[in-house]
Amino acid sequence: MDNSLHLIKLSVGTETVDTLKTWQSTPQAQGDDGLPRHVTRMWPKREAELLQGGSIYWVIKGFVQARQTIVRLDEVVRSDGIRRCGIVLDPEIIRTASAPRRPFQGWRYLESSNAPVDLPSGQANDDLPPSLMAALADIGVR
Repeated sequence: MDNSLHLIKLSVGTETVDTLKTWQSTPQAQGDDGLPRHVTRMWPKREAELLQGGSIYWVIKGFVQARQTIVRLDEVVRSDGIRRCGIVLDPEIIRTASAPRRPFQGWRYLESSNAPVDLPSGQANDDLPPSLMAALADIGVR
């Protein structure tokens, strides 16, 4: 059983998993190493646990729809001089079972026991709205 600690985060302005992929392929979403990163104000206090196989689960349009493995946490200091946390991510975006989530600010910790399961490769159906995918998963169809 996976006991990893994860993060969950709203992907603000993202319409679909494909638009998340597109955004992460832009230079402003990548570090010097070419890996995508999400920069946040707060540094996770449970960093060691996150770096033992943790992922960031993306909430898109009110539903968890995908995740990415967290590679490392980098210090990022922008022109304002404020220290921030750059969550460096594996570029592979893994589709997950659709799970509804209410809006929240920032990120939250997510225990493995509460994390949506990964979908088998190629099972994602972008033709269906996330709410319908969640309903189908609830009755065991997806």
